[in-house]
Amino acid sequence: MFKSVFSNSFGILISRVTGLGRDVLMTSVLGANMWSDIFLMAFKFPNLFRRIFAEGSFTQSFMPSYIASGQKSVFAVAIFIRFMVFIVALSFLVTLFPEFFTKLLAWDWGKDLISKTAPLTMINFWYLDLIFIVTFLGTLLQHKEHFFTTAFSTVWLNIAMIAALLLFSKSDPKTIVYALSFSILIGGVLQVLTHLYSIRQKGLLKILVGGWKYRKTKNVKAEESKFASLFFPSLLGNSTAQIASFIDTSLASFLTAGSVSYLFYANRVFQLPFAIIALAITTALFPTIAKAIKNENLTLAYKNLHKSFWLLSALLGLSVLGGMLLAEPIIWLLFERGNFTIQDTHNTADVLVMYMVGLIPFGLAKLFSLYLYAMHKHLKAAKIAGVSLIVNIIFSLLLMHPMGAAGLALAGSIGGAVQLILTAREIGWGIVLNLLKTRYSFYFILGVGTFGVLFYNLNHFLLNLIR
Repeated sequence: MFKSVFSNSFGILISRVTGLGRDVLMTSVLGANMWSDIFLMAFKFPNLFRRIFAEGSFTQSFMPSYIASGQKSVFAVAIFIRFMVFIVALSFLVTLFPEFFTKLLAWDWGKDLISKTAPLTMINFWYLDLIFIVTFLGTLLQHKEHFFTTAFSTVWLNIAMIAALLLFSKSDPKTIVYALSFSILIGGVLQVLTHLYSIRQKGLLKILVGGWKYRKTKNVKAEESKFASLFFPSLLGNSTAQIASFIDTSLASFLTAGSVSYLFYANRVFQLPFAIIALAITTALFPTIAKAIKNENLTLAYKNLHKSFWLLSALLGLSVLGGMLLAEPIIWLLFERGNFTIQDTHNTADVLVMYMVGLIPFGLAKLFSLYLYAMHKHLKAAKIAGVSLIVNIIFSLLLMHPMGAAGLALAGSIGGAVQLILTAREIGWGIVLNLLKTRYSFYFILGVGTFGVLFYNLNHFLLNLIR
């Protein structure tokens, strides 16, 4: 398991580092203003659907169904065709009515801003078609316990966007955001090609070819029905976090200019430890737990859960301390240059602190939810996620005016805490207490205290140095 975690984490690390490099360059070229908000708003739509349909719901539903399938190749191709037809049709719909879909994102934006954003929404949305192909191929690779290709492939997207920023850095903002939008599609094509290469290297191409060849002669209706029974609850469960992010972005459009960008840049920093640690561990763990539960080996499933829980807790704990106590130096180092001002740094750091409050709850909720999905309790996970979304929305409305963008980030963290509590209760407090009743609890508390003092003093030193 740890080999899979390492390869996944390493791939994600490279991807996220290049992503931060991309964002650093973007802040220097665009800053935090109307045009950066326009681009980020347009890119929000494909990201929303990508995470709902592709990275979340599809993988967590397809993997258990694929493992249980007696006609794996035919089943895989049948599901792929159904999804691609739907996603391509949706993309054409967005292309025909881009202003309508853009208005769904930015409720408070006027006609002028909507008209500027709509063409970019149309271009960016086609990235969803490419990334679904990537997700489908990546899930097949995960079944073979190969994670690096999918984790690393986002590097191509980042490189394409960095190239666009460098080539058009002297151009007007409108030209830059159009160049960025087309570069996203180029990056998506490169991601698909990378996965096709790995599929061939792993000998999985014959599965797809065989599935296409025999798709009309093999009956997989029962398996498709089973997949659907898992997918739609999973769709609901995984969509709540993305809907919350979608709503936060829309609510931020009611706040001062730059608020959408503050949320985006702070969330990019938050996503670095979340992706490298939480997503890497849970993604690598999922096939192992799913196979163990299918074989009724609950002892092995719990053993992997225990190891992952403490590894996750320790690494996320350090990240929370560093992110909260060093928020301003981190934002200063990464983004404060060019058109990104000192005030932008202060505002983004405030948002980052509120995001970091929820890092451990989000990470552990992800781990426990994974256990529920492996046990085919998709509907229960969906109900829990729905409750956390309602809590998130309520606190977003309560906190957005007194706290601005930081209030929206804090509301998300509160929703994450609620999701963790409810998910832990569903797994069973006995299991959770057994996870805590080890010597690692003492080491965790000791580590938090030690690194808390260290990061606190380091923050004061760095602030005196940079200001």
